[in-house]
Amino acid sequence: MNDAEDMFAYSSNGEVSRYVTWEAHHSLSDTRDFIQFILQNYEDKKIAPWGIEHKESGKLIGTIDFVSWQFDHRSAEIGYVLAPEYWGSGLMTEAVQRIIAFGFQNMNLVRIQARCFVENLGSERVMQKAGMSFEGIIRKGMFVKGKHQDLKLYSIIK
Repeated sequence: MNDAEDMFAYSSNGEVSRYVTWEAHHSLSDTRDFIQFILQNYEDKKIAPWGIEHKESGKLIGTIDFVSWQFDHRSAEIGYVLAPEYWGSGLMTEAVQRIIAFGFQNMNLVRIQARCFVENLGSERVMQKAGMSFEGIIRKGMFVKGKHQDLKLYSIIK
């Protein structure tokens, strides 16, 4: 909960929530509810986001996680979000590379994928820089915020 204000600073930004499935947080209470959801998932031993902390300032600047995990198939999907003042800095690419390594080394994964809205060029670039390969476009792959979204699909194989 100590990171609630840091998280609210970016999660309340409409540019940040533009390309994700969730709406911008309207109040600090929204952010605290989300953090409580994360903490409950940790307690229940379910997948949940990890915080991304800026090394120099100690400030929470984003999250990254396995948004789905198909244990029997040894496959998972990652998702991430970052405060806009750090976009283009290489920090998210570093975080994605680390979660990929964690998945292959600690979770026995064989495949890790990520998807983004087709117009989210920043996220697509992160996937490319992290070594993921473009597989194609999932047409009308997700209904988000009142409309169907086409998604770009990237993956990396162990």
